[in-house]
Formats: sequence, C-alpha cells, structure tokens
Amino acid sequence: MAKKEKPEHDEAAAEARNMIAITRALSDPTRLALFRHIANQENASCMEMRECISLSPATLSHHMRQLESAGLVETHRDGKLLRAEVRRKAWKNYLAWLKDLA
Repeated sequence: MAKKEKPEHDEAAAEARNMIAITRALSDPTRLALFRHIANQENASCMEMRECISLSPATLSHHMRQLESAGLVETHRDGKLLRAEVRRKAWKNYLAWLKDLA
C-alpha cells in the first residue's frame, strides 16, 4: 500500500515544478530578451517584439508559448494585435523563491 503524500509536500513539489519551469524558460537568451522587453513595457505587442528582437513570426510564437506555459506572461487580443504582459505575481514569487535559495 502506497503512502499518501502530505498536502504540504504536494504544494511544495508543485511550487518547485513551477519555479523550475520559469528557470528553464528564462535560460534561453531569446526568451530572456523577450521577457525583459515585455517587462519594460505595458501591453507590449508581438509586432513590436518581432521588430525589436528580429524574429520570424513562428519563432516568436514558439518563445511566447514557452513563456506563457511557464506562467510568466499572459497574452490577449487587442483588435488585430496580440499583446503580452508579465504576470507580476508569478514573477515576484519566482524572485522570492530565488532569494530563499541564497
């Protein structure tokens, strides 16, 4: 019979998985540049990002999906434009997690 995990352990494991996903997403130089661009603007458009960082639409889409699935950014439609913004709470949680490692 398998032992049941404690809820605290489940939560800690889920948090660790989330933090690792963010670390992996930001380990790519292109995604880090995209994240910095998004963080420094309010509602950055994907068209602006493509021009600033010189990416094809497919490459930008790939990197944006990685940032979204890590929980770092969220996107929304504004007419024909796709806009992105940093999920500030997730970013602050990540920074606090890193600080706890020190």
